[in-house]
Amino acid sequence: MKQIIQDLKSGKTILEEVPVPNVKAGCVLIKTTRTLVSLGTERMLVEFGKANLIDKARQQPDKVKQVLDKLKTDGVMPTLEAVFNKLGQPLPLGYCNVGRVVAVGKGVTEFVVGDRVASNGNHAEFVCVPKNLVAKVPDNVSDEEAAFTVIGSIGLEGIRLFKPELGETVVVTGLGLIGLVVSQLLIANGCRVIGIDFDQEKVDVAKSKGVLAINPGKGDNPVKFVEDITNSVGADGVIITASAKSDEVMHQACEMCRKRGRIILVGVVGLNLRRDDFYKKELTFQVSCSYGAGRYDEDYENKGHDYPLPYVRWTEKRNFETILQAISSGGLDVRSLITEEVELCDYMDIYGDMRKHGSIASIIKFSEESAIERVVAIEGNDFKPGKGKIGIIGAGNFTSSTVIPALKNAKARIKYIASAGGLNAKMLAKKVGAECATSDYHEILKDPEVDMVIVTTRHNLHARMVLETLKAGKSVFVEKPLCLNSEELEEIKSACDAAPEGVTLTVGFNRRFSPFATKLKQLVGDGPKNIVATMNAGFIPADMWVHDLEIGGGRIIGEACHFIDLCSYIAGCKVVSVCMNAMGVNPEENTDNATILLKYENGTNAVINYFANGSKSYAKERIEVYSQERVFVIDNWRKLQAFGVKGFSKKSGTMNKGHKDEFALLNERMLVGGAPLIPVESIVNTTKASFAAIESLKNGCWVEL
Repeated sequence: MKQIIQDLKSGKTILEEVPVPNVKAGCVLIKTTRTLVSLGTERMLVEFGKANLIDKARQQPDKVKQVLDKLKTDGVMPTLEAVFNKLGQPLPLGYCNVGRVVAVGKGVTEFVVGDRVASNGNHAEFVCVPKNLVAKVPDNVSDEEAAFTVIGSIGLEGIRLFKPELGETVVVTGLGLIGLVVSQLLIANGCRVIGIDFDQEKVDVAKSKGVLAINPGKGDNPVKFVEDITNSVGADGVIITASAKSDEVMHQACEMCRKRGRIILVGVVGLNLRRDDFYKKELTFQVSCSYGAGRYDEDYENKGHDYPLPYVRWTEKRNFETILQAISSGGLDVRSLITEEVELCDYMDIYGDMRKHGSIASIIKFSEESAIERVVAIEGNDFKPGKGKIGIIGAGNFTSSTVIPALKNAKARIKYIASAGGLNAKMLAKKVGAECATSDYHEILKDPEVDMVIVTTRHNLHARMVLETLKAGKSVFVEKPLCLNSEELEEIKSACDAAPEGVTLTVGFNRRFSPFATKLKQLVGDGPKNIVATMNAGFIPADMWVHDLEIGGGRIIGEACHFIDLCSYIAGCKVVSVCMNAMGVNPEENTDNATILLKYENGTNAVINYFANGSKSYAKERIEVYSQERVFVIDNWRKLQAFGVKGFSKKSGTMNKGHKDEFALLNERMLVGGAPLIPVESIVNTTKASFAAIESLKNGCWVEL
């Protein structure tokens, strides 16, 4: 299928051929007929993509601080690699989509194949959208009109926050697409609307809709105009739908308001507010968040959990339905706002110059003949015949920034990259020289040329994909964690036992492959040791998926397992018992501030400090080993120091967490054979120890393995 994307590195807007996404649980797959270009929002994204690095940095000062912190802890090269990797990721454009449902995911009962729907899908021939972001289109509403659903909801949410009353006077600053929709809806609510814009064509359109519209560029003074219209009382409020860097828009809004008026910001303007503007009139100010209640709520948008209507009357989806109803009844006229309609192949007629005069709404038309193809070949990237080909499931940031560079360095032969949406897989496959991109990972499992499957998806998918890969007779490398519960672990153990000879399981416990760790292991020798491993993990917001016990498993199971494996590698034997204590939480709650104690078969003791409440400007990881009157210290995988060791004092270099050596060994073993990189017994022991840590916290005692 074809999809419009923005390349942030080159600044180009591209029509890319990508695999059709799979329909996921709780979602519907839509074959697109029309999309609406949001000229304001999309112009900002396109112009950001075209900006040079310095201008990009100026627009994102918070990101610059993160880069500076990373420079301090990780060094120059890892930081530059991370920055350029981020810029290399594709940005899908568009969020106003209309089409017909062609597939329904598990758990969706509201829609059936053939339904005509509007959604916040991208500019793509097929889109997979969660059910709470999809609404059915009434029969008397055309596809072109329905394409205004989402952008109309943005304006509607601003009106809901404003809470207009019959007879009020409301100023709408900015008469672009959203401003014109807002104006019509306010008039439908019985309000008198004053519109302001510097584009005379938009002012004329607004006047044709019953708006008292003025153009300050023609000499009209907005504040005086409002005073004259309201007999010097002032407007009841202002809804700002403009896009401007100046703070003057807010100041002017305050001047136009009556005492105790209200201001709602739907657009983007300068916000260096003047206290006196608000103080003398006791004004209220609120920023509107996109489509309505539920926006950016993982449970609502992606898990399909609706808010009960008696308590949350207007959600994103119910706002979508309201806009469609208003178009259907004739209360909202959007057809007259369409400036142009272009075929998908002519998309540059719109994106070539997004500031062209007089453009309000542009519609992209899609072909009805597009077919569902979930594998896309990458031209010019064929491998030489032979075995040892790899399929990668997952095309996220970790895959592109860490896994792929390590595989390229090992001269590994990548045949497939898969991602559920297809777009990331295609862009990454082009970048690294893979043969194919696909949205259906089962294509990898069926291909006899693929010997190794690498799984880098979200944690809740690991166990299922490992089992499917082993049953397909292929070796599998899975990023940590291996699985999220004991039942999954037992299934995987059984699958490993039943796997054909030469089929192996590897988990991405990369720290043990770092040259700093292997040198320490060589120097420290056998016998009992004391190990202290500290992870300054950094704060992650509570609503991130890694904290979700069903999806990410929490940070102890999902990430602290790295250090359990590392301690086991240094100890040279298995964990026999585990105890975990956490900072100030109910034992039944999730945690990412904890201390884990490990006892080993040979008498080794290990302490893992996993903390999320430290400064990001401090080094992330520190390993200390005490043994036979010697001390070894690994400082953030950039330096190994030894104290009390004859003939060795330190080893230093660029940051190396072991990924490069791990994948080089993996590729070598896949081609020439050899023992597993990590014995399955050790992988199972580490996984059990991570589960035991959670059990220990809940029960307040040591847990024997």
